[in-house]
Amino acid sequence: MNIIFVLIPIAILFVIIAAVVFFWAIRSEQFEDLDRQGSNILFDEDDAPRQGDKDSKDDRQP
Repeated sequence: MNIIFVLIPIAILFVIIAAVVFFWAIRSEQFEDLDRQGSNILFDEDDAPRQGDKDSKDDRQP
């Protein structure tokens, strides 16, 4: 029975921490554009090689 007096404050602390993190995520606009990241994976971006990359021949196939 004494363990209840320990577990209830720990559970309340976890709920408070989760609420703080959730409201921080809302205020920092983490949930503003949920569709963009899901569609970004579908489209490849063909970037031009950087100048430092043309010296490395490990990536190239014969």
